[in-house]
Amino acid sequence: MVVSVPTVLTIAIAVASTTTAANSSNLTLPSGAVYINPLGYNVVGANYTQWRTNNSLVGFNPTNTTPPFIQVFDPSFLNVTGANATIRLVASHPGFSVAHEAPIYVPDLNIVYFSSNDGGPLGYSSWYNNSVVSMLNMTAVDNALASASGGVDVQIKTLNLSDTVQMVNGGTGPYKGNLLFVTSGRALLPPSVVLVNPDPPFNTTVLLDNFYGRQFNSLNDIKILPGTDIVFFTDPTYGWLLGFRPEPMLPSQVYRFNPSTGQVQVVADQFVNPNGIAFTPDGKTAFVTDTGAAGGLKLGFNQTRPATIYQYDIDPVTQSFANRRVFAYSDSGIPDGIQLDTNKNVYSACGDGIHVWNSGGTLIGKFFINSTTHELIFTNSGLLILDEERIYLANVKAQGIDLSAH
Repeated sequence: MVVSVPTVLTIAIAVASTTTAANSSNLTLPSGAVYINPLGYNVVGANYTQWRTNNSLVGFNPTNTTPPFIQVFDPSFLNVTGANATIRLVASHPGFSVAHEAPIYVPDLNIVYFSSNDGGPLGYSSWYNNSVVSMLNMTAVDNALASASGGVDVQIKTLNLSDTVQMVNGGTGPYKGNLLFVTSGRALLPPSVVLVNPDPPFNTTVLLDNFYGRQFNSLNDIKILPGTDIVFFTDPTYGWLLGFRPEPMLPSQVYRFNPSTGQVQVVADQFVNPNGIAFTPDGKTAFVTDTGAAGGLKLGFNQTRPATIYQYDIDPVTQSFANRRVFAYSDSGIPDGIQLDTNKNVYSACGDGIHVWNSGGTLIGKFFINSTTHELIFTNSGLLILDEERIYLANVKAQGIDLSAH
């Protein structure tokens, strides 16, 4: 599911087309950004030569702009980017998918924690080998960028975690001062919900590793319901599909877990593979991505299966998910990790970069990387984009919602 692209250190400068939209000349774009008016591409004709028929991971780039760059589909996206947004490389590890998922930003430390690829290409993890959790110091990133005109390569440091932490794939928080991770498990070792102290020696506490005596499939993503200390997580079958977990024994579902009482329950089902999860700041609406199109090593990629973000109402009493409806469908790859900003715009890591939809489900723009990204996280420095072997930073105007529990 990883597309390799040449490393590009700075955002390429491109000129917005004025032939496809009468009002494009009225827009003030960040340097290097491209405006694509949907009206200019609603009809491309039978002689169009860039049909994306064989591989949805190939992004929609009708201007052939060199990535990474900012792609604007609606003028409202400029409220997300701000006037001076850029995309710059800030860290890399060629040959190793060190920056895959589970990003957690701890503002007090100004550090982002994240996990390497579990079971996929260049992850070097399998039935027999664990993935790793690493961290990136954003103060070091800020200092390096301030003294450079292009990209930088800040050192990534790996954490030495307990063996109870196997194949971290999702993360959020801080949760009462700790990192909150979900693991996919490995071989016969169970998937789990774990707390990790962000300071050495990174003490670990397992909060949950079963559903009434049954192992979960391979936990994938986790979020805290705003205003509470209750967590919700997804459980697809990717551990089995990628060959590092046994055959699934539970349906692919979304769970609610109250660490204070120990109660765990299913709140949503009917997925192929539930993946990313997020909430609106008021805690009234949930988003869950179904990445069924990505079938791992066993099933491959099937473009006719879901690459869809579903939206739910949250029952104010039971906190179960109700009134499922389609929020958006990713035109490239699958919508993996998902985050919201304070204006309720929805961000997801997809086949060609980070896609951004407004609260009504309209695609308003992309941070076009031309590579399969899997997660993102807001920091005080901007939007950090995890791109497997590389990490990018977009210094956007938008701010992420509070993901912590105090």
